[in-house]
Amino acid sequence: MRVLKHLALVIIFALVGSSVAQVNVVWWDFLGGGDGVRMKAMIDQFNAEHPDINIVGTTLEWGVPYYTRVQTAIPVGEGPDIMTYHSSRMPLGVPSGIFRPISDDELASVGLSTDDYFPAVVDAVTYDGEFMCVPLDIHSHVLYYNREILDSVGLIGDDGLPTGLDGEENFTEALRLIQAETGVLPFSISTDGGSVWRFVYSLYNQQNPGPLIDGTTVNAGEELARPVQLLADWVAEGLAPENAEYPASIALFTSGQAAMHVNGVWEVPTMVDLAASGDLFDWGAIAYPVFYDEPATWADSHCFGIPNDPRNPISGEKLDAVLTVIAWMNMNSLAWAGAGHIPAYLPVVESEEYQNLEPNATYAVLAETATFDPVSRIAGVASPLYDAIDNYIAPAMNGLLPVDQALEMFKMDLESQF
Repeated sequence: MRVLKHLALVIIFALVGSSVAQVNVVWWDFLGGGDGVRMKAMIDQFNAEHPDINIVGTTLEWGVPYYTRVQTAIPVGEGPDIMTYHSSRMPLGVPSGIFRPISDDELASVGLSTDDYFPAVVDAVTYDGEFMCVPLDIHSHVLYYNREILDSVGLIGDDGLPTGLDGEENFTEALRLIQAETGVLPFSISTDGGSVWRFVYSLYNQQNPGPLIDGTTVNAGEELARPVQLLADWVAEGLAPENAEYPASIALFTSGQAAMHVNGVWEVPTMVDLAASGDLFDWGAIAYPVFYDEPATWADSHCFGIPNDPRNPISGEKLDAVLTVIAWMNMNSLAWAGAGHIPAYLPVVESEEYQNLEPNATYAVLAETATFDPVSRIAGVASPLYDAIDNYIAPAMNGLLPVDQALEMFKMDLESQF
């Protein structure tokens, strides 16, 4: 009996010791839907493989509620140990001091280097020479297409990909051809602020006009007017839908009522799942055609930030654990690519497994031509810029405002907020 009691005490002390040795990493993210499911699976896998580190995850409401919570919690010492962040929101977050910079030596301690990432995304998370956030992905807009419809009107090349779509005039003529020959809606886009912004901003940057927001000046001139007028003309001609809400714009495409659709890569799982169940036609996704002078497409990045907690600076042990989490998430981001995202970590993109992942590999070129949101505190996800697109540009697209008047109001609204 004494031996059994002694053995029980040994087991209890061992369990207590292992509990004390385990480092809990408090994690906040805003990832819902398919993104949330995939990230939860990655967290579970990490925890299973790392008995010494335990990620304690919390998912908060996407958008303004998330960023407000982060912005208020960190300065009073109530933030997480690691947080997801959009690179487009960093111009607001960095000046407030909520980010702890990450040094080259700290990255190297877990086998990472800024050279491991696409240069465009490194630039997007670097401020005053300091690396503020470790990117996980690049997520961009793509052109989804119904291969059967495009092939029926001669718009599929020998390589099985769309052809004849480069140039504003060519693309518009292709839409007219589809409509005339098939009777389906040629092009589907949601008229919400986010979708319109991403399309218009992509085509704005294809003209290489310089920053849309330069200090306190908004460049709402000809280069911005062209893509807005283009959308308005398509809607007026019946080539694109009027007042299509986000779910409806997707349904138009997936039901076969629209030949092409622009949306984020995050809708790739929607298409994959429908195709797997036999409820979708032969489809694909490619980078935006070049409408004007050079390739460029709107992009953003999910990244990992380490909060700068002024009341309780992160300990060496906790920092090691957080860096281990970040490195593992990057090195295992092939699983994250299943959500349609392009991993920011080059070794994964260059791997044979990713090169065989379709349609991701086909549009991975987007990472080389990614155009991130203007570096401004009024820009980025869930920002005043998106509100202004909703209030002025989307109505102009739907014929409710003249384009020149909409752009003037857009410019005045944003410049009044500096």
